[in-house]
Amino acid sequence: MCPHEPSCPTTNAPDREAARTIAAHPEQGWSLLCNGIVLFEDTGELLPNGAIIAPHRPTDLAISAA
Repeated sequence: MCPHEPSCPTTNAPDREAARTIAAHPEQGWSLLCNGIVLFEDTGELLPNGAIIAPHRPTDLAISAA
């Protein structure tokens, strides 16, 4: 698994996106994290078991008319 001390968060941890980046391909819009997650630029994720986490960007704030 992760050779870092302390170890990177596991794929099941709530902070799984905090794992170290081991391969970055910004021109293609994705990065591989140490815990095996492929993190996409739109915040979607592909887990090592093939599960998909849909993009989860913060929702836009509603603009009220003055």
